[in-house]
Amino acid sequence: MTIQENKQLVMQGYQRFQARDIDGLMESLADDIEWIGVESEYLPFSGIYRGKQDVMRYFDMLAQAQEAVRFEPLEMVAEGDKVVVSGESEWMVRATARSYSNPWVHIFTIRDGKIARFQQFNDTAAAEHAYRPLQPSAGQQPEAGTNLLH
Repeated sequence: MTIQENKQLVMQGYQRFQARDIDGLMESLADDIEWIGVESEYLPFSGIYRGKQDVMRYFDMLAQAQEAVRFEPLEMVAEGDKVVVSGESEWMVRATARSYSNPWVHIFTIRDGKIARFQQFNDTAAAEHAYRPLQPSAGQQPEAGTNLLH
């Protein structure tokens, strides 16, 4: 594939994600896709996923945990079989009802017209803060019967 075709494949994937067409997005992935996310004990969808079924599980967990309020690819650079995209997003965490802004960089490796590898880098501190349970302010005691873990 040409560099332009690689960029088009990646942009089509983003469009499908934004349209919540995850089944369509799966069509652009290689059967042995390696999906590398950030590692965090607070993010239920963090980690590495291998194969389409595993990546589908990632998208299921992502959708259960948070909702994209805004998701914008801003700049795309491609060379050879690599496509690098930077962008910004805003997410609403379902469990805490808090939102966070998240600048990100995604690196795609294309093989035989499919996305064979995806790696993401983003602001994990902002995401983790939005996922953590609220803590009482210094000197403030939780109300009786309040469970801070839920």
